[in-house]
Amino acid sequence: MDEHRGASQSAGTRPAEPHSVAEIVSSGDPFSILGPHEISPGRWEIRAILPEADTVAVVDRDGETVLAPMERRLPEGLFVGTLSASQRPDYRLRIERQGYTEVRHDPYSFGTFLSPDDVMRISDPASDAVYTKLGAHYLDLGGIEGFLFTVWAPNARRISVVGDFNSWDGRCHPMRQRHEGGIWELFIPDVKPEQRYKFEIAGPHGNLLALKADPIAFAAEQPPATASILKKGPQFEWQDANWMAARSAKNHRKEPMSIYECHLGSWARVPEEGNRYLTYRELAVRLIPYVKNLGFTHIELLPITEYPFDGSWGYQTISLYAPTSRFGTPEDFAAFVEAAHAAGIGIILDWVPAHFPNDPHGLSDFDGTHLYEHADPRLGFHQDWGTYIYNFERQEVMSFLVANARFWLERYHLDGLRVDAVASMLYLDYSRKPGEWIPNRYGGNENLGAIDFIRKMNEVAYASAPGAVTIAEESTAWPGVSHPTYTGGLGFGFKWNMGWMHDTLRYISKDPVFRRYHHHDLTFGLLYAFSENFVLPLSHDEVVHGKGSLIGKMPGDQWQRFANLRAYFGFMWGHPGKKLLFMGGEFAQEREWDHDTSLDWHLLDSSCHQGVQNLVRDLNHAYQSIPALHQRDCEATGFEWLVADDRDNSVIAWARRGDDAHSLAVVVSNFTPVPRESYRIGVPLPGLYREAVNTDAALYGGSNTGNLGGVVAEASPSHGQPCSLTLTIPPLATLILVLDRDRHGLKI
Repeated sequence: MDEHRGASQSAGTRPAEPHSVAEIVSSGDPFSILGPHEISPGRWEIRAILPEADTVAVVDRDGETVLAPMERRLPEGLFVGTLSASQRPDYRLRIERQGYTEVRHDPYSFGTFLSPDDVMRISDPASDAVYTKLGAHYLDLGGIEGFLFTVWAPNARRISVVGDFNSWDGRCHPMRQRHEGGIWELFIPDVKPEQRYKFEIAGPHGNLLALKADPIAFAAEQPPATASILKKGPQFEWQDANWMAARSAKNHRKEPMSIYECHLGSWARVPEEGNRYLTYRELAVRLIPYVKNLGFTHIELLPITEYPFDGSWGYQTISLYAPTSRFGTPEDFAAFVEAAHAAGIGIILDWVPAHFPNDPHGLSDFDGTHLYEHADPRLGFHQDWGTYIYNFERQEVMSFLVANARFWLERYHLDGLRVDAVASMLYLDYSRKPGEWIPNRYGGNENLGAIDFIRKMNEVAYASAPGAVTIAEESTAWPGVSHPTYTGGLGFGFKWNMGWMHDTLRYISKDPVFRRYHHHDLTFGLLYAFSENFVLPLSHDEVVHGKGSLIGKMPGDQWQRFANLRAYFGFMWGHPGKKLLFMGGEFAQEREWDHDTSLDWHLLDSSCHQGVQNLVRDLNHAYQSIPALHQRDCEATGFEWLVADDRDNSVIAWARRGDDAHSLAVVVSNFTPVPRESYRIGVPLPGLYREAVNTDAALYGGSNTGNLGGVVAEASPSHGQPCSLTLTIPPLATLILVLDRDRHGLKI
């Protein structure tokens, strides 16, 4: 404890008598006036601001013996007491107000807490100091318990901590400024976990700003309330060591990755209790087994970093270090993650480092200046979303964001980060007209600061969380998004294949009679399919803003609509690339997604919708169990065209290969309602090709047209291959056939 006790200020000199409490609070150095001061050898003066006190006395450390009464020197609540002591006194303050007596420690009797090295590391993007040193941290100083508050605000004239513990009165706890790093700090003893707090900040011109939430808060109030909440520290004993060890040994490029994208607030509600949200712990019991049963390997959560506006779906976040309190506590969220790991499910977080909202309690104009954002709106304001863009070129901002990525991967054992709106970060002219943006120092449109940030974030993420992945939502042809940084890439593990999504959805929404004229929408993606490590996304963005649902995009009568969707899913799961499907798509939700209401689970009473769900389950299990469908998702050697040019029949076919020479699957799609009888397709190897998935099976709601479980390849060359299959291809259907070399006595 003694190491944090402050030395006497200007020994032998009485501190200047302030004219008002406001003068003390706004001084920027309250410790020069408040706390203990040796005014002459052996004579000490204690000063404290206690606006609500009736009387105050200096007492010994046990709170029993009065060492000196304190005189109210200013009507606003400045109390001063004088006592004799041969050395710096160890004292407490006994406060009486309205008949209530309380003994407190004096915050201004403590010295500095952050070392010069701590201050320096806060601006180091490779360090974890942002969240281990900034924010509010519980301390126990030899029995004196409290919280150390620290905040970066270099341009503020003064900052006070306000909260439940001081009646939200900014006069009570002004902070000490550490000029060497723009950091303000104050240890406040006796405050308790779960109390609310904010920062009261006066800008560089002395103007008071709206109360600010802590940028590093580990918990926050449930919106519309906006305060930060004190947390004692990680209060969760992780039991997922086996999962973490196994994850670190994986090569995700070769592993099956089928992602269930989920908005926790609308996956399911509790209608009988006012349509309330499910909690994290309830979701652990309901969502995780559901996803496990359907064969998905990961859940991707739409952002759960605390956000004020439900309509942003979490993409306009305020407290990047706090899991949203809508669904429970940080400990509850940790329990959700651990339950997923126990079930063999990874958790990926949608993470938003591109921009932040302009809510007054947030990061905007944080210390009275454009601290986190660019001052020039041509660089710092996102016109489409009405949000601020981070100033990636500022070292402290880069550190704030990189540390946040590391925080979620380390503190909450998350298995990946899907980074939102990467294109908006990379391009200075993103969604801007000429004259609305500023070129970089070379005259180009590349955001050099954002590029440096992205590379550093990926390097730190992969170094600090072995086996975790990062995924870019990047909608342009920026080269090397998922290439290592040492080769000049951005360093992501994977990239969403937005081109594939747009092309194929455009194709499948056409009436089958016109699809022959759009056949290239199916094949074009293979020209670049292996230039990146791709995830094939059917995300939330495709079922909002008037776009309808996936099943709503399908043409034809009811039977054809469902058959189209099933054929499309089979095509997707057989296509190279990892898979992502937004919730509701797995059972063909009919209406457009609404973030305020639960999914339409009653649809599963219909055999059509149940059939789609059955298909998605079987596709996931086939994808995981058939090496040829996942081992070379990201390698051109794992793909070979069999039929690419039959536009007249809207038939397409290819072979997928695994690492083993005889690991082979054939994918065939017929995108017309006409069955194709005796359709010959060349294949590279002889043997029985087992029908692993037929999207026209009766189990899925189809007509049950097929090949009686499998077809034996004939020694008849076709399509440039030495063997061939004669197939019945069902209408509006996809077949996935797997080579079974041990059947029919064939030894290959």
